[in-house]
Amino acid sequence: MKNTPSFQKNKPSIINAWASFDWANSVYNLTITAAIFPVYYEAVTRAAFKSEQVIFFGQSIEATALYAYTIGGSFFLVTILSPMLSGIADYGGKKKLLMKIYTYLGALACIGLYFFDGKNIEQGIILAFLASIGYSGSIVFYLSYLPEIATDDRLDSISARGYSLGFLGSIIHLIFCLILINSPSSFGFADVGQATRFSFLLVGIWWIGFSQIAFIYLPKTKKEKDFDGKLFKKGFEELVKVGKQVTQMRNLKIFLIGYFFFNMGVQSILLLATLFGSKELKLPGEKLIFTILLLQLVGIIGAFLAAYVSKRKGNRFTLLSMTVIWILICLLALGMQTEAEFYMMAVGVGIVMGGFHLARATYAKLIPENTPDTTSFFSFYDMTDKLSTALGPVSYGLLEVLTGSMRGSIIALVLYFVVGLCFLYFLAVPRGEISSQN
Repeated sequence: MKNTPSFQKNKPSIINAWASFDWANSVYNLTITAAIFPVYYEAVTRAAFKSEQVIFFGQSIEATALYAYTIGGSFFLVTILSPMLSGIADYGGKKKLLMKIYTYLGALACIGLYFFDGKNIEQGIILAFLASIGYSGSIVFYLSYLPEIATDDRLDSISARGYSLGFLGSIIHLIFCLILINSPSSFGFADVGQATRFSFLLVGIWWIGFSQIAFIYLPKTKKEKDFDGKLFKKGFEELVKVGKQVTQMRNLKIFLIGYFFFNMGVQSILLLATLFGSKELKLPGEKLIFTILLLQLVGIIGAFLAAYVSKRKGNRFTLLSMTVIWILICLLALGMQTEAEFYMMAVGVGIVMGGFHLARATYAKLIPENTPDTTSFFSFYDMTDKLSTALGPVSYGLLEVLTGSMRGSIIALVLYFVVGLCFLYFLAVPRGEISSQN
């Protein structure tokens, strides 16, 4: 028997509240993960230790490697914790509470980064670790709301709305932070460093502040139960039950395997594109930041374009088309030589990156309709996402060491996309209601 939610699906206030969470948390992804913090981290640690090596709890280690291990370690920890917490969220009605805990953890860690000056490397790394856990951990609970608040025919467009709001909010926040950093004295800051640290504080404030919209309006989908030994036991049983369901659902298995390889390629490109421009094409930092902004702006168009195409042609056709475009982008990157070619590639990446939201919308369509275990189902999506996000860049880096060139590693990305394409080809996602086919 299917469980019917006690609230109306496709309700505008709930849909807008859900999408606003993308607006709230995407500033972390752009400012901390991609644009400002990595550059700041490298600069202040080199200045503090007069070397590319830092002393971390008495051990000498490459600063960039330490940061990479930190982010990778946070993904690994979330991958371990998410399944169990997802079962608890589904059985005990703790979805919104756990979403809040992860959000406040990540946002407060970002605020704490204001005090990181390079010398206190241990504090900076621990805070970066906690911020990454907060962001990554909150996503699984956020995404699990999607099939509960919207009908299948609205999933793509609603997912696109959230994704595009995330792009727009992060752009506005980043532009404001860049203005502060480029004119620190005009805003009362002592130097560029203080203005940069203030941008991290703003990330936390923005993240907490705008998250309140989702926390207020997103419904409680199940009556809460007290935390006790029984809750943890039942949460584990809930996860095992969903795991058995997943192994018996052909479409879901095909999607998760295909998505694993597809995401390995996507995340490698997104995390290493600016490094490619710096190392292979010798582009300066300001042009790389311009490229990041270009990706975000074009991504807004890509989000709605993917939703439009999926409405006309279906999710499977759109996912396959996006994968083919990613393959073409990789092949073009092999022969890239000029700055103009790099920007043209950035536009292409932005378009298909914007359409990346279709993966989560497709997965939401594949899980059983009106299931009470949406968080547990999405924990398997989240595990696939985190593992592929961690393994993709690592394998890319290993191949770069072996081949001696970032271009040589691009061949691996092509192979990831080809394998993903093969699995997604056999995916059955009709345009309309599809959950019964599972």
